[in-house]
Amino acid sequence: MIIPIIGNVTYPITLDPTVWIFDDRKILLEEAFKEHTDQNEETDELEKASERYNKEVFQIAKPPVNRSIKKFEREKILKSSYVMPLDDFINNAEVKPDASEVTLELDDNEVTISLRELKNSYFLFAIDGKPLKEDGPVHLYYKDGSNKENPIKNIKKLIIK
Repeated sequence: MIIPIIGNVTYPITLDPTVWIFDDRKILLEEAFKEHTDQNEETDELEKASERYNKEVFQIAKPPVNRSIKKFEREKILKSSYVMPLDDFINNAEVKPDASEVTLELDDNEVTISLRELKNSYFLFAIDGKPLKEDGPVHLYYKDGSNKENPIKNIKKLIIK
């Protein structure tokens, strides 16, 4: 149920989708495609470096975790389907500047997409509050909803190239 991000990155990381149900960054599946805004704008490299420096120096990088979940919220969590945006994880792995594509290793084959497409994607990790066991651990959806009817399933590893 874990997904390594390896390859052309400074820090190989391992994702564990089973704990994302408690993460405040999760988004309800039915709301994920409603307010999509085009995030293909290029950010200035100096600004990115500045943000990374400020984050490392002034903040302790902790994942946002919902510490107090009320009974109503707990029941909602256990009945809802959720996606997780991928950009934070990709940024934490610190992809090297010459990387441009990603190979998604699946159960029985591989799919290659651009790094930009990966950053503008979600991982579906829970349906009705339960982890994806049969064709999971995650499904990849593009934020623009273009593959909403046919997500990439059975993802086992991300290899940045």
